[in-house]
Amino acid sequence: MKTRHSLLTAAVLAALAGTANAEITIDMIGGSEVSFEGLVQADSYWYNDDFRVLSSDPVDGTDSDFGMRRAELILKGKGPGMWSWVLGYDARSDKFLDANIAYKFNGQTSVTVGQYKQPNSMEELSSTKNNDFISKAMTTNLLSMSRRMGAKVETDYGNWGGTVSYFGNEITNNESPSLGTGQGFGLRGFFAPIKSEGSIFHLGLSYINMEARDSFDNSTARLRVRPDADQASQRLIDTGTFNDADRLKTTGFEAAYVGGPVKIQAEYMTTKISRDLNPSFTGDSWYVYGVYNLTGETWGYKGGVFSTPLPNDPGKGMWQLGLRYDTADLNDGSVNFANPASPVVTGVMGGEESNWTVGVNWYWRSNFKFSANYVMVDSSKYSSSIKDFQDDNPDIFEFRAQLYW
Repeated sequence: MKTRHSLLTAAVLAALAGTANAEITIDMIGGSEVSFEGLVQADSYWYNDDFRVLSSDPVDGTDSDFGMRRAELILKGKGPGMWSWVLGYDARSDKFLDANIAYKFNGQTSVTVGQYKQPNSMEELSSTKNNDFISKAMTTNLLSMSRRMGAKVETDYGNWGGTVSYFGNEITNNESPSLGTGQGFGLRGFFAPIKSEGSIFHLGLSYINMEARDSFDNSTARLRVRPDADQASQRLIDTGTFNDADRLKTTGFEAAYVGGPVKIQAEYMTTKISRDLNPSFTGDSWYVYGVYNLTGETWGYKGGVFSTPLPNDPGKGMWQLGLRYDTADLNDGSVNFANPASPVVTGVMGGEESNWTVGVNWYWRSNFKFSANYVMVDSSKYSSSIKDFQDDNPDIFEFRAQLYW
């Protein structure tokens, strides 16, 4: 275990021993009611490796990772009038989060300018502090857009609404986004034919169309994803880099149902990468999961996104059980084994992966959350070195301690 990670984890766990208040209201400044929010997450991972070593520091001989996952600090302002703004920064990743201003024309329609989450992936659009599992599904980590600078118009009529967005790069592009950094546009629409207290049925459709570019404006793209463990060093499936990529087009389908303390949620996304010198590549992924609130709470719903409630009994907290199946397919080609000594690969063989995740969450009072997940991985990818498919099926145990206000 790295000393730095040990100290960070110990500091967070020490903070969790105290008490915390909800969102902190600072002052009225220039007609704007300013408040302060924060999110701190400390993660632990234990790997039962199969083929590749998943630890982020395999040299130290351990099969585990410990460290800070997020350290988010967020200022928000309401007013004057129908104006609002937000400025967020993640000290752990050294990058800006939401950083925008918005104006609400009426009870349904608003315009936002700045950096914000793009309109694809219901799981990505949900609040990070209320993730139903420690790692978001491969579908979300692989094909969602997350935050970009741009401008959007969105509307919410309660049981239906939509978003139109035009975007460019991130403010702080200090990581290599899997979906590139080019300009593009996004659309999302949702409809809830059933929407009442404790009973919700949601349907959604999204579309992203963007340039395939890196931070140096090169035409490049790459799809790869970790095995449902955010700090793992390896991506078991990976297309490799496309140096002739032109555009990326992602279509997403969403469905979810809430019946009292039960939520069932599913998403399917497919991405097509058009290329200048080679045939286009298509990869897809989907997940389905269920969450059961043992203590009886149900979910809220706004803007086509579900919200997690506070515990009915703060002292006992809210207990959740979850089960998820997610799968990703980055193969868009074939392997001819007519000559086993020299197989012929056509197209892209990025690999396939399917995972089961069993999870439990405990929301205690208004500011604390503890999560434990067990992930069973089943992956396979063609290897040119062995001239065959290489299976890699590790098991992973994960734990997260979270403080938020």
